[in-house]
This record gives sequence, structure tokens and C-alpha cells, in this order.
Amino acid sequence: MLAFIFLYFMTIAVLTFALLISGLDLLSSLSAIVACINNAGPGLNLVGPSTNYGTLNDFQSWVCIAGMFLGRVEIITFAVLLTPTFWRK
Repeated sequence: MLAFIFLYFMTIAVLTFALLISGLDLLSSLSAIVACINNAGPGLNLVGPSTNYGTLNDFQSWVCIAGMFLGRVEIITFAVLLTPTFWRK
């Protein structure tokens, strides 16, 4: 359980920083990533209910797609696919 919580928050932090580096503000970045990982719908500010994700550029959209993928497949499952032990069996 602790591994899941750690990976969940680290994924949110890394993807949020990726959006911050691309030029999105903190509130929009954090809320977009949390909404994407949880498949919760709109975020806040630039990706809020009155606007949509269409304002994001291509790189920002791909970061959100990665967040949606990790949220949908589950973070632990994706992490297991990256371990060499899984592929040896």
C-alpha cells in the first residue's frame, strides 16, 4: 500500500513539473494531472469547467495522456512491466 501511495504522489509530482516546465501555471498543471490520473474530468483554471484541454499544446497534451494511461492501467502494474524480473519468468 505504501508503494502505491509513494508512486501515486511521485507520478503526480513528476507530471506536474513536466507541465510547469512547458509553461503552464501551477494551478492548471496540478489540477490537470490530478484530473487525468483519476479520470475525474475538468481541472481548474485553464483546464477548468468553463474551458477545456484544447488550450494545451501538443507536449502538454501528451503529458496528460501519459497521466491518463498511468491512472487507467494502475501505476503498480506499469511499474511491474518495467522490472527485469517480470520479463525473466
